[in-house]
This record gives sequence, C-alpha cells and structure tokens, in this order.
Amino acid sequence: MLTIGELAKATGTNVSTIRYWEQTGLLAPCGRSEGNQRRYSKNEQDRLAFIRHARDLGLSVEAIRELIELSELTDMPNMEAERIAAEQLLEIRQKIERLKKLETELVQISARGATSDGDRSRVIQSLAHFERPVSESE
Repeated sequence: MLTIGELAKATGTNVSTIRYWEQTGLLAPCGRSEGNQRRYSKNEQDRLAFIRHARDLGLSVEAIRELIELSELTDMPNMEAERIAAEQLLEIRQKIERLKKLETELVQISARGATSDGDRSRVIQSLAHFERPVSESE
C-alpha cells in the first residue's frame, strides 16, 4: 500500500494532481490508514497511469471517465471505445490544421520585419489589425 506521496513519486505525478483526479471521481484511494491517510494499491497506480496517458493523448475528463467505465464492464463494447478514440483523433487533426495556419501567419509576420513608422513593428501592426473569423463554436 502506498501513501499519496509514495504514489506521486512512483508515478511522477504531483500530489495536487492526484487529489484533483480524486475530486473528479476518476481515482479513489482503496483505503485509509489509522491516521486517516489515503492508501493506494497497484490497481490505483495502474489507474493513475491510464489517466495520465489518456490526458497526454488529449482526452477530456469525461472521455476518460467513459473509458474507465467501459473498461470495468465484463463485455467491454469495443465500438464505444473506438468511437472515443476516433473523435479524439479528429480533434487532434483539427488542432494540427489550426496550428499550421498559425505557423504560416507567424512566418509571414516575422518575415516582414520592422517598419519605418517609428517604433511600431509589423508584428504589432499585424496583431492590431487582425480580424478573427467567427468559428462554429461561437
């Protein structure tokens, strides 16, 4: 059995992050000591590794919760887990496209260099005159 500090050290996770995952309901100690300290087993350590990897992949708390619930079913519906992964892949691809556009814009702004109108650089001018397109989520 591990204390929260030992679990943090074993997994390379901050204690505050472990407490956050507990607050979200994704992780729970398997018990408490006589002094009311949280105790964690190998199962919780594995669950924490799962959560961390899922977050590294960009999955939301709700998607992680769904995957954990699916993993606890005896007849785990693979289609549902695959749907969650496919949705995340689409979201990542969309982010990559947005980042590519931002990269192109920054390259163009940087290539213009300084202007002759005082201390105002082209970077500041470009940022000041940018018209943000309305996205579908707004």
